[in-house]
Amino acid sequence: MKKREISRRQFLKTTCGLAVAAGASQIFAPAILKAQKQPIKVGHLVPLTGFLSPMGDYATKAGKLAAEEINAAGGVLGRPIETIVDDETNPGVAVQKATKMIQQDKVDFLIGTVSSAVCLAVMEVAERYQKVFINTGSNSDEIRGRKCNYYTFCTEASNTQYVKAIGRYLVKSKSYKTFYILTSDYAFGHDLTRVTRRLLNELGVKEIGHDLIPTGTADYSSYILKVRNAKPEILFCNVAGGDQTTFLKQYSEFGVDIPVAGGVTDTVLMWNAGKEAAQGVWTIIWWGDLDNEYTRNFSTKYRQKYGLPPENQAWGDYTSLKALAKAVNLAGTTDSKKVVGAMEKIKFDAGKGRELYYRPYDHQLMQPMYVVSIKKTGNKDKWDIFNVVGVVPSKDENLEVIAPTKEENACDMKRP
Repeated sequence: MKKREISRRQFLKTTCGLAVAAGASQIFAPAILKAQKQPIKVGHLVPLTGFLSPMGDYATKAGKLAAEEINAAGGVLGRPIETIVDDETNPGVAVQKATKMIQQDKVDFLIGTVSSAVCLAVMEVAERYQKVFINTGSNSDEIRGRKCNYYTFCTEASNTQYVKAIGRYLVKSKSYKTFYILTSDYAFGHDLTRVTRRLLNELGVKEIGHDLIPTGTADYSSYILKVRNAKPEILFCNVAGGDQTTFLKQYSEFGVDIPVAGGVTDTVLMWNAGKEAAQGVWTIIWWGDLDNEYTRNFSTKYRQKYGLPPENQAWGDYTSLKALAKAVNLAGTTDSKKVVGAMEKIKFDAGKGRELYYRPYDHQLMQPMYVVSIKKTGNKDKWDIFNVVGVVPSKDENLEVIAPTKEENACDMKRP
């Protein structure tokens, strides 16, 4: 299931027009032919099937929009960007597809992934072939810790960034004594619960129950009954993807009066649950109603093109491709080793009101996170699902206060 997303025709039409207008077609023709023959290719791996697929469609659309905007502005190094999209269903398949992209499609770079297990596999391919890979949607701390590598960068936040953000908010709002955890039984869920336990134990909150839940579970009644009988003061929901939507709908139907908090959510999951079933406080990486020029521009263009607003996964892929283009222009080449050096130097806003940067130590993007609650009244439309109740860190704090420390998540990066 592969798609090529590019506006080369418009790119070349614009370039040719400029050349003719300048009366220098003979001079520009070789460069035009070169651009036509040599687009900068980016392999874009996203979940198009399975329980994470709700995010994959937004990622694909956002990557296409970013490429069109980059090409309309003249491309990168005078060359158009071409994205080659394929499904990342599981680690084994993703490795095969990433390898094919590099060997047969001759991609210059890789971006994407939502599953942490898939990301861990793809980043090994990127290291083997020495290609820059930007992780746009996978959270496991291990990606930017024990398994970190020189060629992998993370626009998506780590589990630690998500959990420290919600933890700081919860501490300020109420002193909870007991908690129960529900965890998706795969790499992301395991790591998120490890980080959750570390934080809540530091805060002196007692864990009174925990369940590992297989991905794709359709019936949560047995888990909900266990939570209700345990009577924790708060339920920490570390369930991922479409499973999170399914759980929230059933939890609402049971009418359990135990507040919910979650380290990580995606906007589309709450949209799919609806404001009646969605509940709790959650951390999110970006929200389409933030009041800044970058967000307004991106949200408006996305709505105009696709007829619906972008969600946070769209922001991750859109921002990653824009950051990659910025780094390649700075490096002056598509050579990944030089692009790595440029990625470690670039700084940009990306709609968060702060200067964001990839930390050279572990290549994690340093950025603020948003704590959101569910908007139950006064919604302007069905997409208006969140109230932003906290920005963490605050503007007077260093962005790294919520990032994993070297002691918490050591990255022994081997530099060539």
